[in-house]
Amino acid sequence: MKLIALDAIAEIVRGITFSKADGSSTPEKDRLPVIRAGSIQSELLVDEGQIWVPKEKIKENQIIKKNDIIMCMSSGSSSLVGKCAKASEDWIGSFGAFCSGVRPDITKCVPSYLYYFLCTPTFRNWSGASDGANIKNIRASELAEFKIPLPPLETQKQIAAVLEKADQLRKDCQLMEQELNSLAQSVFIEMFGDPVTNPRGFDSKPLRELVSVLSGATPSKSNDNFWVGNVPWVSPKDMKVPELYDSIDHVNEIVFTETNLKKIPLNSILIVVRGMILVHTVPLAITRKNLSINQDIKALTVKCNSIKSEFLLAVLSSMHSHLLSIISTAAHGTKRIDMADLLGLKIIVPSIQQQDQFIKAVITMRNMTATQQAEATLYENNFNALMQKAFNGELNLDNANTQ
Repeated sequence: MKLIALDAIAEIVRGITFSKADGSSTPEKDRLPVIRAGSIQSELLVDEGQIWVPKEKIKENQIIKKNDIIMCMSSGSSSLVGKCAKASEDWIGSFGAFCSGVRPDITKCVPSYLYYFLCTPTFRNWSGASDGANIKNIRASELAEFKIPLPPLETQKQIAAVLEKADQLRKDCQLMEQELNSLAQSVFIEMFGDPVTNPRGFDSKPLRELVSVLSGATPSKSNDNFWVGNVPWVSPKDMKVPELYDSIDHVNEIVFTETNLKKIPLNSILIVVRGMILVHTVPLAITRKNLSINQDIKALTVKCNSIKSEFLLAVLSSMHSHLLSIISTAAHGTKRIDMADLLGLKIIVPSIQQQDQFIKAVITMRNMTATQQAEATLYENNFNALMQKAFNGELNLDNANTQ
C-alpha cells in the first residue's frame, strides 16, 4: 500500500486566534461560535463550550464543513494531542488556535477512511510523542508531511464501510449501557423527586455537614520510584465509570510517606473539580479500593450515619445540571468548581430504610450493566482488530463485508 503525505490528500486548516477581549460566552449579533479542544469527543460537540467571536476574525475556509476532521494540536496532556472528531454536517462556526481542521479532498480520499486512520494507534502514538516539555504540540508542517497508507478510492470506500459498521455496533452497545445507567437516575427521581427542589420535603443538610474532604496531588514525575507500584492514582481520564477499582496510572507506597499524597478510603465519592471536561460533564464515581487522586479531583468521605455513600453518589448524579450551573472559569480559562459552592449544596437525607431500598435496586441495575459492558468490550475489541487489519493491508474485505 503506497504512502501519501497528508497535505497531498487533504487541506490543513489552522484554528483561529483571538484575544480574551474578543471572546464572549453568550451569542451576540455579528459573532460566530468557536469550539475548543474540549469539544473533540467521540463525536464533535458543536453545541457545548463555545466562545463567540466577531465574524471578521474567521476566514471563509475556517468555517466547519461536513466531513472536516477537527484535531487537537496542543495540550498539556499527550493523550489529547492528535485526538480528533469528524463533523457530521456543515456548521456555521469554527475552531480555536489549539485545534486544526483536516479537510479531505474527496477526489483523492474517502473522509471516513482518513478519519479512522487518524484514530489508529499508529497515528496517536506519533502525535502523543510531539514536542514540548509541559505543553505538547503538533506542528502543522509536520502533520502535513505525515504519510498516510492510501489504497485506491474503491478500496478506501470498502474499508470505510466495514469500519463504519463495526463502529456503529460499538456505539449502539455503548448507548445501551448509557441507557441502563440512566435508568438508575429515573428510579431515583421516581422514589425521591428532584433533589434540588425537594418537592417531597425530605430532611436536607448542607454537604459540608455530611462529608469530609480529601485533596489529591501529583508526585514528582522526575522520581521514577514514585511511579512503580500498585496503588491506583486516579486522574480525570479514569473517571468514566461509576465504580472505581483501578486506574491507568499507579504509584508506589513510598509516596504516602515522602510526599503529601494521601490514600482515599473505600466508598468515598470522587468528583472532578477542575478541567475542561467540566464544560459539559461533572464526572463522579465511588471508590471500591484504597487509592489516590490527583489535584483535579476531590474525595468526599461520609462522616455521619444519616446517609450512605451509594445514596450520596445517586443524589449528586441526579443534581448534574445543578452542578454544571455552579461551575466557574479560572483566570487561565480552565473550568472549576469552587469548594464553598459544592459544600454548600443542600443534600436530601431520607430514612436509611428508603436509602437501602434504592441501593438494592441500583445493585440489580449494575449487574445488568456489567453484562452489557462485557458485550461492549467484545464489540470494542472487534473494532480495534478490524482497524489494525484495515491499515496493515490484512483485512479480507469479502469476509468482512459478510459479517
